[in-house]
Amino acid sequence: MKNVAVVGLGKVGSLVGTLLSDIFTVTGFDQNKPATDVPFNVVTGSIKDTATLEAFLAKQDAVVSCLPYNLNLPVAQAAHKVGIHYFDLTEDVPTTSAIREMAKTSKGVMAPQCGLAPGFIGIVGADLYKRFTKLRDVELRVGALPRYPNGLLGYSFTWSPAGVINEYINDAEVIHNGERKMVPSLDGIEMINIEGQEFEAFSTSGGLGTMCETLAGKVDTLNYKTMRYPGHAKLMRFLLYELILKEKRELVEQILTEAKPPVREDVVYVYAVVEGWKGDLIAREEFYNAYHPITINGKEWRAISWTTAASVAAVVEMVANGQLPQQGFIKQEEIPFEAFLKTRNGGLYANHS
Repeated sequence: MKNVAVVGLGKVGSLVGTLLSDIFTVTGFDQNKPATDVPFNVVTGSIKDTATLEAFLAKQDAVVSCLPYNLNLPVAQAAHKVGIHYFDLTEDVPTTSAIREMAKTSKGVMAPQCGLAPGFIGIVGADLYKRFTKLRDVELRVGALPRYPNGLLGYSFTWSPAGVINEYINDAEVIHNGERKMVPSLDGIEMINIEGQEFEAFSTSGGLGTMCETLAGKVDTLNYKTMRYPGHAKLMRFLLYELILKEKRELVEQILTEAKPPVREDVVYVYAVVEGWKGDLIAREEFYNAYHPITINGKEWRAISWTTAASVAAVVEMVANGQLPQQGFIKQEEIPFEAFLKTRNGGLYANHS
C-alpha cells in the first residue's frame, strides 16, 4: 500500500492527508481548495462526476473519505468498484449499513467509522472489556468542547454541524437490561464530575458503531453518550423539537454555525467505564483522558481535528502494515489498542494525553 487518496479537504481532511503524507504518497481530491496549505498534490473534481472519481481512485491503493456523512456513499461505491481499501469518519448508521453490505464482495478493506466516536472510543472500550471474563456494564463517553465556554449552550461548532445535528436527531442503539433497543437521542441525561468539573451526558446516535451487535447477549448495559456542559441538551431539544426545526436541518446548521463559530482552545474528553467479573471477583476498569490542541509541522491544530485525523490515519497504517484484515468489513472494536498506540499516528494519543 503506497498510494492513498484523501477525498474532502476541509480542516480534518487536510490534516489526515498531511499525517499520511509522511508515510504514503498522498493525493487529495476536492471540488474546492484545501482548508489549509497541504504538502501533497490535489486533484480538483466532484464526487458527483462518477467517471472522473473512479478513474482517479483506480490509480490509488486506498482512499479516506473525509466528507460530511451524507456524501460518503459515492466514494465508497467507487472504491468498491475499482477494488481498493476504503476508510471514512462517518457516524451515520444507514451509511455504515450500506458500506457493510458492499464489504461482502469487496476486494479491499471497507472500514467506516474510523474517527473519534465511533472510532477511537470503541477501540478504548474494547480494550477495557476484553480484560473481563463476564461483563455487566460498558459505558462510553466523549465530549468535544470549548475549553472556556460561554453562553447558555456552552458549545462551539469545531466539528461538522451537519454531523452534530444528525447524531442529535437520529435514535441511538443501546443494550438495556440485556436487550438491544433504540432510544431517542438527547435523552438519558446523566451528570458526570471529572476533577471538579461537572458535565452532562446524553444519548446520541452512531457512537457505538457495531458494538451492540458484537456484545449482544454478553452484557446487561451498553451505551454511548455525548458529554456537554450542563443545560445543552435541554436547549437543543427546545430548538429541534419544540420549535420543530428538526425538519429544517440546513437552517439549523446555518443558525448554529453563525452563532457558535469554532474556537481555537478546545478540549476532547474521552471517558470509558466497564464493570463485570474477573473470575469470581467483581471489578471496574476506567479510561479517562483530556486532549488539547497540539502543533503538527509548525501548525496548531484543534483537539477535535487531530484526535479525529490521527485515529483514521492510525487505522490506515495498521492495514498497510498487515496488522488488520486486508479484505472485508473492519469493526472498530476489533482493532487492538496497544498496536494502535504504537503506530506513528496513534502515538499522538499516547504522547499528548
